[in-house]
Amino acid sequence: MSRSLVQPIGQKRLTNVAVVRLKKHGNRFEIACYKNKALSWRSGVEKDVDEVLQSHTVYSNVSKGVLAKTKDLTAAFGTDDLTKICLEILEKGELQVAGKERDSQLSSQFRDIATLVMQKTINPETRRPYTISMIERLMHDIHFAVDPNSSSKKQALEVIRELQKHFPIKRSPMRLRLTVPEQHVSSLLEKINGWNAMVVSRDESGSQLSVICELEPSLFRDCDAVMRNLQGRLDILAVNVHVDTDTSVDRFDDLEDESSSMQKDSAGPVVQLSEKLQKQTLQTIDGNPEGEGKQQRCSTCNTLVGNAEDYREHFKSDWHKHNLRRKTRQLPPLTAEECMADLELGDSKADLKEYSF
Repeated sequence: MSRSLVQPIGQKRLTNVAVVRLKKHGNRFEIACYKNKALSWRSGVEKDVDEVLQSHTVYSNVSKGVLAKTKDLTAAFGTDDLTKICLEILEKGELQVAGKERDSQLSSQFRDIATLVMQKTINPETRRPYTISMIERLMHDIHFAVDPNSSSKKQALEVIRELQKHFPIKRSPMRLRLTVPEQHVSSLLEKINGWNAMVVSRDESGSQLSVICELEPSLFRDCDAVMRNLQGRLDILAVNVHVDTDTSVDRFDDLEDESSSMQKDSAGPVVQLSEKLQKQTLQTIDGNPEGEGKQQRCSTCNTLVGNAEDYREHFKSDWHKHNLRRKTRQLPPLTAEECMADLELGDSKADLKEYSF
């Protein structure tokens, strides 16, 4: 009796896909896309919709393979053209991504926001930007959470406003060139004093005055309106001015000297954190005032032996080995000169012992 061979029917399951979901007219509609392609389509990198969609099919549930009903599609989108409906869902729908991919996107955007905050802010005392690691630490301190549906620039400005409530941090100034006719010079200088702007240079040529100044970004719109009223010209030389990137660093030396004499109690945790990080790189031990690097101390020989390379070489020396043997016998360490004398004495005794035999 022969038996017929029953073979399984091949099934194409929608696995390892990115789902774009759109709720409309009381129903849920989903499309299956290739991973990482939906974002490329929205950013304009990918132009071919066939490279984005796995199929021109609209589902009510992709994971279960349930197709959307035609009457629901017509009621929600006003058409039953699947390609047009897929394009609308792809453009307006919510992208469903896996947990690890979402964490990676949020981590990358968090870093982008921290970078923008670093570029747009300075320490008001030193006029230097904070490091990216310090900014990230402060963002964690205020419990900042990334909103994937909002732009990084918008969130960076919100972070700056929130940080200013708790820490000594301010927007880095803009560098502008303001040029006005001679009859409006007094009005311009009065406005600059009212804005507390720093005048970098002045140039009076002919019937015009050109002033290069540094202004708070929040006052830029007011400055632009004033320049229009004074029939002048406004040129943006730098969006963010930091001392580290400024060519005339010497102009800020006096400001730094004055700020360093302020009371540290009012500086807050950010300045203390900045000082702590600076000490890690600039700290020197007595006997090395030139800042040649932190010296290492050998507890066995009870002495300073230089930097890390000298420290490793010291461990190989006869001096260290001799003091190590003395330490095992609970004897105090010897200096380098005492060690050399002790070693020479030991060698002499050994020579006499060999000669006596």
